[in-house]
Amino acid sequence: MSIKRTKQRSFNGGNGGGGRDNEDDSPFSSKKSEPEKTWTEHVEGKPDDGFTPYNMSHRFDKGALVSHGKFGKGVVVGVEPQRIEVLFQDGMKKLGHGA
Repeated sequence: MSIKRTKQRSFNGGNGGGGRDNEDDSPFSSKKSEPEKTWTEHVEGKPDDGFTPYNMSHRFDKGALVSHGKFGKGVVVGVEPQRIEVLFQDGMKKLGHGA
């Protein structure tokens, strides 16, 4: 009786390195990322005059507090060259900002 062996499979994506391409993206990575703060945690205890009125021509940095005419108070959680991600009480919104 003979035993037929199958070809060994590689689960590393075929990169030949024997490891993962980007281990930081793994949910099992040893790096701990800090949990996302909620809207309440961001704006709690902040005075009303600490919020900058939103204006599309103004540039905003991550962590800036903004006041929007429609969405209310928010905090900038992401910055791209022409857009910002702002966390409002109703959820995340992408808004334009100055160049």
